[in-house]
Amino acid sequence: MRKLGRTSAQRKAMLRGMVTLLLECGKIETTYTRAQEVAAKAEEMITLGKKGTLAAYRTALAYITKEDVAKKVFSTIAPSYANVNGGYTQVYKMGPRRGDGAEMAVVRLTPVAAATEEKEAEKK
Repeated sequence: MRKLGRTSAQRKAMLRGMVTLLLECGKIETTYTRAQEVAAKAEEMITLGKKGTLAAYRTALAYITKEDVAKKVFSTIAPSYANVNGGYTQVYKMGPRRGDGAEMAVVRLTPVAAATEEKEAEKK
């Protein structure tokens, strides 16, 4: 895990907020290193949603900061990726930020139809 220039409590709080926002909106813009960490955690939350058990729901609630977002993960997001094993997020580089030159990126949830088509193509 990258430290991202923060203490462990600050880092955990920042990642929790960013993962919640990503799952709520479907897309966020941030620095590239943060984007990689957020994408990994979001994939974990969607995998918990695919399990669908009460224990998995409580684990997701412990990480996701909004209860309605956790419900959304378990009711709509995770079932849409039911036939896909991983690859729920995409990270796109956007170039340097104007102020300090930090590499910027967009993290978004993959479109469901595209994800299932890619997995079927790999099987063939």
